Amino acid sequence: MKKTLIAATAVAAIGAISATAQVVEQPKFSDNWSIGIEGGVTTPMHNNAFFGAMRPIMGIHLGKQLTPVFGLGIEATTAINTSSWHGRIHSSTAFDQSYVGLYGTADLFNLFGGYQCRVRPFTIEAVLGAGWGHDYFANDVDGTDDWNYFVTKAGLNFNFNVTDNFTIAVRPYVAWDMGGHFAQSNTGYNINNATFNIMAGVNYRFGKGFRCVRPYNAAEVDALNGEVNALRAALDESAATSAVLAAQTAALAAQLDSCQNRKPQVVKEVTNQYNSVRFVFFRVGSHKITADQMPNVEMIADYMKHHPKAKVVIKGYASPEGNYDFNVKLAQNRAEAVRNALVAKYRIAADRISAQGEGIGHMFDEDSWNRVSICTLESE
Repeated sequence: MKKTLIAATAVAAIGAISATAQVVEQPKFSDNWSIGIEGGVTTPMHNNAFFGAMRPIMGIHLGKQLTPVFGLGIEATTAINTSSWHGRIHSSTAFDQSYVGLYGTADLFNLFGGYQCRVRPFTIEAVLGAGWGHDYFANDVDGTDDWNYFVTKAGLNFNFNVTDNFTIAVRPYVAWDMGGHFAQSNTGYNINNATFNIMAGVNYRFGKGFRCVRPYNAAEVDALNGEVNALRAALDESAATSAVLAAQTAALAAQLDSCQNRKPQVVKEVTNQYNSVRFVFFRVGSHKITADQMPNVEMIADYMKHHPKAKVVIKGYASPEGNYDFNVKLAQNRAEAVRNALVAKYRIAADRISAQGEGIGHMFDEDSWNRVSICTLESE
């Protein structure tokens, strides 16, 4: 039997080491406490009918789960006085036996199957305990009313975990009188000095239990720190770039505000070289050259025919009425309309003509005059 106790103690120690080796977050001291109550029966295992000497027993325990495998606790039980054992006189109280002791548990599923980071629906625990036993008997044949004795126990807990915190358990175990007055034969682990007990009860665990966490990996942490530092450097660079862009944006905004608040100026083309400039005016929203404007185009063509090396620069404009994007395109179309007329009707070489749109025109005080293509002749 001593070998059995040594083996059981070794199993519990291995369980503690196994649980510690797992990557389990250690909970607070106040977590994983449990309290339970149970009731059942007890009967001696020598010289008595097994059921005939059976009597009720009830108990309470307070435990602490140290690891997913190993736990410790304190418990107390008492047997109800219903009959006397071994022909002795009944106790004068309602109880004829009590026990207070310490116990240790080893969760066999977590020990051999590993902790699964959750509470299993069903578990089996190996239990070892030791403590103080006391028998209440009056007028004993030896003249002793009560006596105390050292008790050891071993058994199993069959736990049905209804929730993570609430358990219904069935607990069979054997308790040995290690040499007290009640021993029927040699002291120690002898069946003649033992009782069989089986109890069922409920147990409630406090706290949030054990949680699995990832192990600390120095290389992984260093790599992550490197990435964080690189991102910080990139962020600092982006912040500097943003500051430059913000300054440029502010400068452009100031220029835009200045342009928007500046009073419009009328640009007038003044030249003494009347022979070098011709104007072709257009109707609103149109780039078609009307018949009354064709003489101006013809004058440009006639000049270029008499001056074979002369060139002409045509700049198209639009008045500010209407959509801006439409007016920009319209200005370009007006310049190209004059160029196309020179090429198609008057056979002027295209490489002697430059045509470009200038957008909204402000050359003249009258907006309608700004619907124009200004043709500047360049002499030889």
